[in-house]
Amino acid sequence: MKLAQEVLTQAKLALANGDKQTARRLALEAAQLAPEAEEPWLYLAAISSPRASLAYLKKALAINPTSQKARKGLHWAIQRWRAIEPNAPPQRKLVTEPFAPEALIVSRPALLPWALSILMVITVLVAWLWTPDFSLALSAFQPTSAGAMQFAKATFTPTPTATFTPTLTPTPTFTPSPTLTPTLTPSITATATFTTTPLPTNTPAPTLPPAPSLPPGVESDERWFDLNLSTQRLYAYKGKDLVNSFIVSTGTWMHPTVTGHYRIYVKYRYAPMSGPGYYLPNVPYTMYFYKGYGIHGTYWHDNFGTPMSHGCVNLRTSDAKWAFQWAKVGTTINIHY
Repeated sequence: MKLAQEVLTQAKLALANGDKQTARRLALEAAQLAPEAEEPWLYLAAISSPRASLAYLKKALAINPTSQKARKGLHWAIQRWRAIEPNAPPQRKLVTEPFAPEALIVSRPALLPWALSILMVITVLVAWLWTPDFSLALSAFQPTSAGAMQFAKATFTPTPTATFTPTLTPTPTFTPSPTLTPTLTPSITATATFTTTPLPTNTPAPTLPPAPSLPPGVESDERWFDLNLSTQRLYAYKGKDLVNSFIVSTGTWMHPTVTGHYRIYVKYRYAPMSGPGYYLPNVPYTMYFYKGYGIHGTYWHDNFGTPMSHGCVNLRTSDAKWAFQWAKVGTTINIHY
């Protein structure tokens, strides 16, 4: 492990000197020296192509499924991959030029009726002629009058040969087979019938988050939001009473969501959003609370519970609608890990 860490340090120095190829080679060497370590795979993901980054980050998550760095890096790689490989649906082109009826009809000779007719004729001829003495074929040419000349017809009746009497061979006498002693068939014993009483489990029942302390400036009956970046949850409170909760997607490790106390300063039913490598028209139920950071609905992904955004708070569109109608300009949002 110590040798792998030294090689990884050399990779970082190579990247700092602008030698990306050497940095990648050294990082791969470090991963081979310590394949069970998470850090070499994370570093490889940071300096590789989007496709390779996805593979390296999946390897890191397999080593440490609870790694926040690997999860954030995975969604950063997904964003890069989507930027260079947009999943655009295929475009269909309608043909408006009319077709001539004869262009849609291909005339072919009706071969099947002729083939069946020929096959039936051949079958009749074979059945008519295929006899030992052609009697079926010649019967039509034999005279039927009393004075007609009679022709001797050759017969193909085989001459009987001497019959050989088969010599009787003695029939072997079968010896009686031994009688097997029957064994007793065990009777089926009744098995105990278990009741359907559920077994006790150790699975804890889901619990609500503890009642938080009110943020500065929030009254005891005032509406406000609490955003937990660690659990990717947004809670709506009235005073200390929990009103609703939502699963969200916040900023990735490259574009983290800000923390602190803020107030919503503007609301838009629809608003366009853009940034490096993306443009999103008509983002629904948008509420900005700090510069370009806002709470809004999301129609471009359904991976909630995992950081996916450039810093905003992504909600399902139906959840964003509820929050939009429940909050107002000036509503506080408390953001923390």
